[in-house]
Amino acid sequence: MAAQKPTLKTIKIFDTTLRDGEQSPGASMNIDEKLRVARQLQKLNVDVIEAGFPIASEGDFEAVKKIAQAIKGPEIAGLCRASSKDIDRGWEALQYAGEKGRIHTFIATSDIHMKYKLKMTPTEVLAAAVKAVKRARSYTPNVEFSCEDAVRTSLPFMAEVVAAVIDAGATTVNIPDTVGYTIPFEYFNIITYLKENVANIDQAVISVHCHNDLGLSVANSIAAVQAGAGQVECTINGIGERAGNCSLEEFVMTLKTRSDILPFRTNVVTEQLTPASRLLTTVTGIVVQPNKAIVGANAFAHEAGIHQHGMLMEKTTYEIMTPESVGLKTNVLVLGKHSGRHAFKKRLEEMGYDLDDEMLNKAFERFKALADLKKEVFDEDLDAIVADEEGMRGEEMYKLSHITVTSGSFAVATATVQMEIEGKPVRTAELGDGPVDAALKAIKKLTKTKAKLMQYNVGSITGGTDAQGEVTVRVGDGDRTVIGRGSSTDIIEASAKAYIHALNRLHYKKEKVVEHL
Repeated sequence: MAAQKPTLKTIKIFDTTLRDGEQSPGASMNIDEKLRVARQLQKLNVDVIEAGFPIASEGDFEAVKKIAQAIKGPEIAGLCRASSKDIDRGWEALQYAGEKGRIHTFIATSDIHMKYKLKMTPTEVLAAAVKAVKRARSYTPNVEFSCEDAVRTSLPFMAEVVAAVIDAGATTVNIPDTVGYTIPFEYFNIITYLKENVANIDQAVISVHCHNDLGLSVANSIAAVQAGAGQVECTINGIGERAGNCSLEEFVMTLKTRSDILPFRTNVVTEQLTPASRLLTTVTGIVVQPNKAIVGANAFAHEAGIHQHGMLMEKTTYEIMTPESVGLKTNVLVLGKHSGRHAFKKRLEEMGYDLDDEMLNKAFERFKALADLKKEVFDEDLDAIVADEEGMRGEEMYKLSHITVTSGSFAVATATVQMEIEGKPVRTAELGDGPVDAALKAIKKLTKTKAKLMQYNVGSITGGTDAQGEVTVRVGDGDRTVIGRGSSTDIIEASAKAYIHALNRLHYKKEKVVEHL
């Protein structure tokens, strides 16, 4: 008689890419971009999408509202401080999700936060937590409460808070490692303590939210699940505050790959992980490091001869999962200059893109032009095309019309740049230390920007002398920092596109009206 496989406990995936992930420096997204990412999260089949912080700004409110209206399947959460004004505003946006709407309210519970940030006593914090949950519960039974900085909180006090908010109506209690301070053994013990010392703990799902300051966010999340947590909060590519959050793709694939010793599963459609990663890179301009687990460019690359030999004999010698299981196609050649619109659209859909007719037509024109220049067009080329054509939709104050550069060993580099600024054509020429310097100086002159170019990176998207060059820049203006991305077979044009992309993002960020309490 064959042994039965153990039943796997389903762990909820709470994706906070659009809230905590967007707080990563330079990763701010406009409403259209948030909707694109939310639709991809719907394809991933995550359980909860934290769509934003509704009271933070009018833009955040509208993004949460539109996601609540448009996305079907996942629950839609909005983050709210333990404040009636926050919670009221949050439900104003979340109400469109109906029973799928989740109010996520929080207050800090550690001594250091209570003393220096909140300037409140433990008694006052406990009362505020209960009041907030009751306020949220008056709108919906789907309420999550978080003890901010939980791992530095006195365990008896945290147990008291958790018990009280569950009595008040919280159906999920989050025990976040807000500053990325804990280690797996300690985190396991914290969750175990709550399981053993909170009498009503079984009336709520225990959630965990780990930051990666010590590089342990995924390991800590796994330890918490082993101790009894039922929800993990994470982000695509692990983006987020400071060193980032628990990486969704790493956590999910760990459970899937090691179900032999981890009796857990998720509802995530893992074949959508690579498309999700690429889309987020396209939207934010934050490039994934090549050696990033699961979705990095080298995740399924084998350089060493011994490894290559083993792979040819049997793939499982050096691969613990298949590229296909995370949505990576083994056939890297996608299309050529004779390919038609139908094949082009189908390939983009396979990669996770859902373009409207206008954007599809623009992207197809770019593809055909690129196919005339290159022998082979790869998925990475298509990512770059979509990044250029769709990434700035709805927020382009500045547009590049054309650029001409002259330079040489014995000539001073000169760039002539023509742009559209708010729909009006403008043109100028500038000298520089090199062609890129001249081009960026001309753009700076035309836009009258005072922003500072803080970082400039250039790389090849694919191999060969006909490869597209990809430029990523980081631009700062005061306390605002943004990332811009551009691509072209001409590296000077790619540099200009990246710089203009960043300036548009900076302009959008300045225009957001923040309503702080």
